[in-house]
Amino acid sequence: MGPLSGLKVLELAHIMSGPTAGMLLADLGADVIKVEKVPDGDDTRRFTPPEVNGEASAFMMMNRNKRGIALDLKVPAARHALQRMIDRSDVVIENFRTGTMERFGLGYDALHKTNPALIYCAISGYGRTGPDAGKGGFDLVAQGLSGLMRITGEPGGPPTKIGSPVTDINAGILAALGIVAAYVHRLRTGEGQLVDTSLLEAGVMQTFWQSAIYLGSGVEIGPLGSGHPLTAPYQAFRTRDGWITVGASNQANYVRLTQVLEAPELEHDVRFRNNAARMENLSALVGLLTERFMLKTSAEWLSALDAAGVPAGPVLTIAQMLEHPQVKARDMIVETEHPKAGTNRAISCPIKFSATPSGVRGPAPLYGEHTRQVLAEFGFSGEEVQALIECGGAVAALPSNAAR
Repeated sequence: MGPLSGLKVLELAHIMSGPTAGMLLADLGADVIKVEKVPDGDDTRRFTPPEVNGEASAFMMMNRNKRGIALDLKVPAARHALQRMIDRSDVVIENFRTGTMERFGLGYDALHKTNPALIYCAISGYGRTGPDAGKGGFDLVAQGLSGLMRITGEPGGPPTKIGSPVTDINAGILAALGIVAAYVHRLRTGEGQLVDTSLLEAGVMQTFWQSAIYLGSGVEIGPLGSGHPLTAPYQAFRTRDGWITVGASNQANYVRLTQVLEAPELEHDVRFRNNAARMENLSALVGLLTERFMLKTSAEWLSALDAAGVPAGPVLTIAQMLEHPQVKARDMIVETEHPKAGTNRAISCPIKFSATPSGVRGPAPLYGEHTRQVLAEFGFSGEEVQALIECGGAVAALPSNAAR
C-alpha cells in the first residue's frame, strides 16, 4: 500500500509544517504515528470554526492516514517510553523550537547513539545554525523575512501575505523529500542522519526568479500583481464578466494570442516584437490586451484560446476549484469516515504511482485514540501502559475508540 509501506515514522509535530511532512509520508504508505502533547493535543484541534461534531476540519485535513497517541514529555516515564519507541522506529519528525528536544534528552545526537539508523527530521523557523537558530518561527514571520511579502500584491500596495501558509507547506514538502533522500542513503549504507530545514529556507526557495534577477543585475523586483518578472504577457486579465489567466509569453504563443484577439497590429508593433520589448513596454501592452479581453466573456475567450493552443484558464474560487472536473478526475477530493465527525471530505494525495498506489486510507485520529494499541505494538505490556496512563505520562481514548 504505497511505495513507503513498512516505514515507521514518529511525528512529534504540530500545526502545519511537520504534519504536512507526516501526511505526505503517510499518503505514500508509511505508518505514521502522531505523538500529541498532554493535555490538549495538536493546536489545530482548536482551529475552529469550522468543526464537525467537535472535530476541527483543519486537524482532520492535515492528519489523515495517521494513528495517534498522547504523551506528556514532562513526565520522565513518558520520555522513557518515547525513547523505547524511537529505538524501534525509522524516522522522527519534529517542528519544535531548536533545542526543545535536546532539553528532553531526545535530541538527534542522543538518539543517534541508541539508533544509528534513525532518520531525524527537524523543521524549525530558522534552521539549526546561525544567529537566529534559537528563535521560534511562524509562516507569517517567514513570509516577511524571506521577501515574499514584498513581491506579493499589486504595485505600490502594502506588504502582502500570500493567501496560503506557503512557507509552512513548502517546509513540509522539503522535509518529506529530505526524509526520502535520507532513507535512500540508509538503504545503501545502513546509516541514518539529521535532516534539517526551516520555514525561512522554504520561503527563500520560493523567490528563485526575483533572487536570480537581483543576483545577476542588482535590480530588485517588487510586487507585480499576477504578472511575471521576466516574461509577458503572463498574467490575469479582466474579461466582460470576470477574470482569466493567459500564459502567452513565448513568441509562438504571443503570435497565436494576437490571432485569437484578431489584432495583427499587436504582433507587428515594434514595442512588442519580442519578449524583451514586451517587458519594457508592459504597461502599454497590458492596456491594449485588456481592451480586447473586455469585449467578450471569460467562457468565450477560454474556448477560443484553448482551440488555438494558447495556455489559459479561469480564475476560480476555492469552492469552484474543488468542483472542477479536472480536479475531480485527478481524484484530488477524498472521503473518509471519521468516528465522530462522520463522512469527511479532504484534499487527497497529489502524487500518483503506477505500481505502488498512494492514497488516503483512513481519517485523522481522535485524541489518544491509538495510545494503547501503538504502545502494545512497541512491546509495552498492558501493565506498563496502564501505569504510564495512571502517572499522567500518557492519555488514551476509551477502548471502544481504539479499534481502528
